[in-house]
Amino acid sequence: MVLKLDHIDKSYITPKLVVPVLHDVSLHVEEGEYVAIMGPSGSGKSTLMNIIGCLDRPTRGTYELNGENVLNKNDRDMASIRLNNLGFVFQNFQLLSRQSALDNVALPLVYAGVRKRERIRRAKAALTRVGLEQRIMFTPAQLSGGQKQRVAIARALVNNPRLLLADEPTGALDSKSSKALMELFEELNDEGVTIVMITHAPEIASYAKRVCNIFDGVLTERTDSDRTKIEAAGGGTFR
Repeated sequence: MVLKLDHIDKSYITPKLVVPVLHDVSLHVEEGEYVAIMGPSGSGKSTLMNIIGCLDRPTRGTYELNGENVLNKNDRDMASIRLNNLGFVFQNFQLLSRQSALDNVALPLVYAGVRKRERIRRAKAALTRVGLEQRIMFTPAQLSGGQKQRVAIARALVNNPRLLLADEPTGALDSKSSKALMELFEELNDEGVTIVMITHAPEIASYAKRVCNIFDGVLTERTDSDRTKIEAAGGGTFR
């Protein structure tokens, strides 16, 4: 099992009050799965993504990544786990504006201590994997929104992570680019990439093989009848 969250609570504590965000969240993801976590703004989905991504710690509960308890790690070890086990795709790409696509994709390999020749080889291979082999020396300013997100995906994949985390990956894209990106995610999942995606949009969530809903910090699995109701109401028609 790649991801195992059990009975996760998260509260933000200030001197005057405690703000609960997540309530008894459990989520298990097997290798090769494609899971969408769907919820509105303020539902707790970004907090949950930060915990899965080892960027935050829960107030209560257990978290195992690749069978290893990550919550007893120090901050340095957590950074190593992020680098070697997780790939991140963000809504706003998070690319270095003055660097080429190749250099942006190779950046995690610099932190991993990979030699320059190998960094270039692996970055080129990752960009080819997402269909950008003709754009490797372009800067972000020379790329469309959809191409920037493909660079971000290549960067997320370059270290061969066990889990790809996508936080609202189509949020800054038009409908045509969004559809192309979701088709790329399907292809990557068919190749064996394990994906957990955060989204607020039913039409984006419909591409995943499993969909969980989060509302007021409570996570529930969507049933087949839920999917039928959404489609009947006109949602999930993005395809």
